[in-house]
Amino acid sequence: MLLNRDWLNRRNFAISGLNWLGGICLASLISPIPANALSSKGWELSDAEWRKRLSPRAYAVLRRAATEAPFSSPLNKEHRKGVFSCAGCDLPLFASATKFDSGTGWPSFYDHLPGAIAERADKSLPEERTEVHCGRCGGHLGHVFHDGPRPTGLRYCMNGVALTFHPA
Repeated sequence: MLLNRDWLNRRNFAISGLNWLGGICLASLISPIPANALSSKGWELSDAEWRKRLSPRAYAVLRRAATEAPFSSPLNKEHRKGVFSCAGCDLPLFASATKFDSGTGWPSFYDHLPGAIAERADKSLPEERTEVHCGRCGGHLGHVFHDGPRPTGLRYCMNGVALTFHPA
């Protein structure tokens, strides 16, 4: 795997390593996201239904809050006009115009579509983060950080396997 030299600094390397180890490697130890944790607006599927609906990798991320390996998503290279939607329920989440290359290895956006996401505190690491979920099905998408570009200053760092792309 080739890494962007600017990306490969101690902070990003450590964070990506923790995310990967804490996500994919330990996904089987994490309990599913409770159906009542977020507003699911009719998308309250059983664990068995989610397993049937999603690939194993998408299930690990969307339903067990795992993290995919950095630079593994084909959506990192998606630059066409369109919309990025939830891989669990197909709710439109991010317009392609808000996507930017953060150099972190995950699809990143500086803003989301209105009413598309829900957020909650994630205290799974020593540094508290803000976890981002689909506003309809409650699937785990990734995290939002305050180091993004203007105009919002936010970086929605999303797991590509939790998203689908629909070209315009």
